[in-house]
Amino acid sequence: MTIVLGVTGSIAAYKAADLASQLVTQGHEVHAILTRAAVEFITPLTLQTLTRQRVSATLEDDRHAWIPGHIELADRADLLVVAPATANVLGNFANGLAPDPLSSIYLALPRCTPVLLAPAMNGKMWLHPATQRNVARLVADGCTVVGPSEGNLACGYEGIGRLAPVGEILARIGSLLAGK
Repeated sequence: MTIVLGVTGSIAAYKAADLASQLVTQGHEVHAILTRAAVEFITPLTLQTLTRQRVSATLEDDRHAWIPGHIELADRADLLVVAPATANVLGNFANGLAPDPLSSIYLALPRCTPVLLAPAMNGKMWLHPATQRNVARLVADGCTVVGPSEGNLACGYEGIGRLAPVGEILARIGSLLAGK
């Protein structure tokens, strides 16, 4: 199966390397798409090495072919996974904004392609009415959400906001792909 793995600007971005590696080991073709903020936490080279696929982080990265990369990947994707998903990307998705390759892929996906979102952020951000409204809209649009979990957060707080464990994300990916 072809999985597009979106990675956003959260300290939990380092866990995307483990997720990508395990998906490739399971035999999936994984294409990592990073937001500009994600590049501050994990390098494209790390995910390119693990997935053996070119990694995109800006819309300018799409200049290599006559078909824009975000359209080509959206057409080929069996599943879009965003782990971690920040409040920013949740807001972009919920409101139809496409300032980057990841949001553009989301908007270009065929309606039958499943989307799994694994939020990670400060607990106050997660519980904010705007974030909850965006998540509710995304669920109503057919997205699946896994997490966030509770525990120690990078900001020093304790509470909800941690990325769901990689094993839990993998299990949800398995169930979504089994339904295809």
